[in-house]
Amino acid sequence: MNTVDESDVGISCYISQLPGFRGILKQRYSDFIVNEVDLDGNVVHLTSLDAPPEMVEEEEVKISDQQNKSYTSEIESFRALAGDYNAESLKALIDEINSAGENNGTPIILSPSSDKSHRTAIHNFFKENLKFLVTDTVDGPEPTSKCIRVRLNSGGKNGRGRNSRKRKERGDKPYDSRGSDNWSDNTGKFLRFHLYKENKDTQEALGLIGKMLGIQPRSFGFSGTKDKRSVSTQRVTVFKQHANRLAALNERLIGIKVGDFCYVKEGLLLGQLHGNRFTITLRGVVADSEDTIKSAADALGRHGFVNYFGLQRFGSGSVPTHRVGATLLRGEWKAAGDMILDPREGEKESIRTVREYYKESDDVDGTLKQLPRHLVAERAILQCLKKSPGNYLQALKSIPRTLRMMYVHSYQSYLWNHAASMRAQKYGNEQVVLGDLVYCKEEITEKVTGVSTSECEDESNNIDTFDCSLVDEIPDINLSEERSIVVKAVTKEDLVAGNYTVDDVVLPLPGSRVIYPSNDIGKVYQDLAKKDSISLTESLHSIKEFSLTSMTGAYRRVFQKPKDFEWEVLTYTDGNIPLAETDLDIISKTKPASILTKDSVNGNEDEKRASDCNKQFGNLENNVVVSTDNKMETEREAQKALKLSFTLPASCYATMAIRELLKTSTSVAFHKTLN
Repeated sequence: MNTVDESDVGISCYISQLPGFRGILKQRYSDFIVNEVDLDGNVVHLTSLDAPPEMVEEEEVKISDQQNKSYTSEIESFRALAGDYNAESLKALIDEINSAGENNGTPIILSPSSDKSHRTAIHNFFKENLKFLVTDTVDGPEPTSKCIRVRLNSGGKNGRGRNSRKRKERGDKPYDSRGSDNWSDNTGKFLRFHLYKENKDTQEALGLIGKMLGIQPRSFGFSGTKDKRSVSTQRVTVFKQHANRLAALNERLIGIKVGDFCYVKEGLLLGQLHGNRFTITLRGVVADSEDTIKSAADALGRHGFVNYFGLQRFGSGSVPTHRVGATLLRGEWKAAGDMILDPREGEKESIRTVREYYKESDDVDGTLKQLPRHLVAERAILQCLKKSPGNYLQALKSIPRTLRMMYVHSYQSYLWNHAASMRAQKYGNEQVVLGDLVYCKEEITEKVTGVSTSECEDESNNIDTFDCSLVDEIPDINLSEERSIVVKAVTKEDLVAGNYTVDDVVLPLPGSRVIYPSNDIGKVYQDLAKKDSISLTESLHSIKEFSLTSMTGAYRRVFQKPKDFEWEVLTYTDGNIPLAETDLDIISKTKPASILTKDSVNGNEDEKRASDCNKQFGNLENNVVVSTDNKMETEREAQKALKLSFTLPASCYATMAIRELLKTSTSVAFHKTLN
């Protein structure tokens, strides 16, 4: 398979000249553990699966007390607001509820309205006057109209919760409860929880939880996506959902757990994290000697690594995302569309067949019927071409923004990687040189300055589902912690004064508000872009989102040291025994096994982690020991592993740290050959 190689995207240098060694990355997904680090520097762990006690009883009593009363004055007030027809419908619903006993009453649909402010007034009327009823918005008969649905607030008592009735009995879509629940003014409107997941990407996990709750994906907020092939824990917020509803899902969720609930006033947004704490186990380690391993690990901790954008940034297929990005920047809309749609090497035969069918037939309808739903970019393009044949620009803009902007961002990363390699190769990592860009430590008044900002600062937290293999372990490109910091070029005076160290050196991601190094490294950007017929200062077309000149740009440190770096060499005999504890392993030591046994995990690992982990870690001492000079006598052949723990900022790739250690490629294809 012709996949992207590290050298293709500018990844070519190492910091240390020490020899590498053999080690398998992600032999098991539990060998790659990621814990988010919040803005206060706290490592996020799953510590409890239980919902906290909530003050809901009093509210439920008040709601039930409101039933079986006459609401003549309220109905008349509603008549003045919404008209005779809607007022009579409301009266009929209240009468039905008062006489229905255990039945909920049939929800009513009010007259269509395209006036959002009027619909808001109706929602507020029910919140203030008829709290035993709740409202939500559904599609109207016309594309521009919406209808308000009114139903009994079943609250969850007497087995009449919102989702207590089966979908087929409801006969319609799940209720979208945004703004409809009876919510205490003293409670934060967002429920924050810790999401623990195994071998699943963030979008997939939240999509499943949203489906079970009957809410839209946009109701969730999170700070960043985590690698799919891993065990990860991160913070998530959801709008107006009770903790006990989410906690109840733990018995049904597979490979996912939620816990550590609390209510907050604001939802999470992309980039609102300090970084990630990684616990990575390299298995099958083979080196000339154990000293080689120790020297390499010590060097990584002291000197760090070249802070490249990893291979994940450029996609896992035979069509690199930065090549699509270059085509978009040139304004070649049809060519870009074809690159996304055309057959690719290494894909499943079934998908390749569908791509070839479209290329030969141009049959949009027939292709859409066969194309898997996870190929969101391809489906979006085809659905638009179906409505507007030949309009490739519109088709490309129909791709979810998070995905379509990734193509251009990956081209920026491509240029940055090549510039970083030239900087490391030519000047090394020990000193600052004339013309380097650095984060400014003092106030300056020079005209040649830049401001560190994110080129995607206006991007919303949209988790539209798409081919998440493209974004596994992709940190957000914005350097939120370094926004609005002034950047300058190093002068002779700075070198004499020793004002800066190599740790301060940055390189730009191209955009309209960045400056470039005033030494020969700046020329790398110009030369590479020119090869691709792209200008860094002028747009070749009028479409702003596919233009570097319409992006602000950003800066990124060239060299990165891992923080709180720890490592140990282990010897193990059983490849099925985990060598690092996950959050769920720790919880399971105190929880009854029956609570966790339903969590049989999907993936390539054979054991049921939750139910068996006590047994596994009980046997850990017999199977894994810290390596010593004494020879181990075991029934199986002993193998070495290297376990590393370290923290990186949100914009950094752990795989690039591993690359510096092993001095080998980090590509999935390469590590599969080692298995």
